[in-house]
Amino acid sequence: MDPDSSTSSTPVTAGIDRSRLEALTERELKRFVSDHPVSQEYSRRAQRSLVSGVPMPWMMRWASGFPPFAAHANGATIVDVDGHKYVDLCLGDTGAMTGHGPAAVVAALRQQLEHGLTMMLPTADSFEVAEELSRRFGLGRWQFTLSATDANRMALRLARQITGRRKVLVFSYCYHGSVDEAFAVRQADGTTTSRAGNVGPAVDPAVTTTAVEFNDLSALADALADRSIACVMAEPAMTNMGIILPDAGYHDALREITSSAGTLLLIDETHTLSAGPGGCTKAWGLEPDMVTLGKAIGSGVACGALGVSEDVAERMLAQPDADYEDTGGVGGTLAGNAFSLKAMRTTLSEVLTPEAYERMIPLASRFSRGVMDVVAAFGLDWNVTELGCRAEYRFQPTPARNGTDGWLAADPALERYLHLHAMNRGVLITPFHNMALMSPQTTAASVDRHTEVFREAVADLLAAS
Repeated sequence: MDPDSSTSSTPVTAGIDRSRLEALTERELKRFVSDHPVSQEYSRRAQRSLVSGVPMPWMMRWASGFPPFAAHANGATIVDVDGHKYVDLCLGDTGAMTGHGPAAVVAALRQQLEHGLTMMLPTADSFEVAEELSRRFGLGRWQFTLSATDANRMALRLARQITGRRKVLVFSYCYHGSVDEAFAVRQADGTTTSRAGNVGPAVDPAVTTTAVEFNDLSALADALADRSIACVMAEPAMTNMGIILPDAGYHDALREITSSAGTLLLIDETHTLSAGPGGCTKAWGLEPDMVTLGKAIGSGVACGALGVSEDVAERMLAQPDADYEDTGGVGGTLAGNAFSLKAMRTTLSEVLTPEAYERMIPLASRFSRGVMDVVAAFGLDWNVTELGCRAEYRFQPTPARNGTDGWLAADPALERYLHLHAMNRGVLITPFHNMALMSPQTTAASVDRHTEVFREAVADLLAAS
């Protein structure tokens, strides 16, 4: 689909008084500064030693100008250094999807601390985790990394090695961590270019990547027709520009088209693990050649995983010139370490269980109903999309069908106000967009608190309308 042909790409916020929005945002900023003197002092000190005063650049994205500095977290709450307690619906942007410090994981890691963190030798946890991931995702062979980004990089290297092809296909405005090949977007004329703001790409992404729009099967088929694409790297549902669900039949067609072209299909479940214990792969019956995971499967401990089919594993090992053990560019000294594997084993067996999802998913629906009740009450033409225990509201009458559509519908000023208003009243949602995630320890009362402050924010905004 040509992004210019989208019918829902314009945010439905034209009726909002922009001067009032600016004034309310300024009011909330003053309140935040007044209420967070310790965080402000920490931020000033951090400016002297940290780039932009934060340990990772994305922490600059918090709506408050400087972030609240965390003191401690437990379950689905965070307490900052000024003593403010927050309902945490951000959950580390999936890294803390288990909740902060689940008791079973804490106990297991405390014990592992006394038995070694990284020994360059396997532990029994390695095959226990691999067997559980095989049950959940249907792929028979696994390797471990320290992040989903690492797993995606490894997967792309393997795909190029065993297919003999150079290029990767991604979907415009996708999310695959900091993988170089993923920072490419499709232009209206069908060409691929670097995404705006891409920092120091080693090569022009158009050299390594072909980008098409999600849900556009004809563009996908055309891109794969010359058999130059080694791998399609896809989230089963997009999550970087709002939650964008696949059209009916899309994944069946995606699998058929990639198979016919001899292109490997990589499904990145880093965020979409929210769909269920086996992510969308299990919930929707997908049959990828490779699956990547990260963040949530270790309860916040650095880890990632790459699963491959038996066919891919056989093709890997059939190429004796590929040095998987030493200088071939895959893996890392700390990958598969005992500490990370203990975290993964305990998380999968005791925290992110089917029973946990039975509690979490209805809470996402409760969040959606609360938001839509407010939207309806104030006559706003916005929508909410759910993906298991994840939900997100967007300023469009209908959900976006591709990443460009979602990108065009963003309203950063409005998002900042809503996020800051919520933060000042003890509710955190992800700073990048309007996403809420439920953990096994999230409560209905916490969800209802978001509905309450969201209603208050919208009422203040529209009071003069």
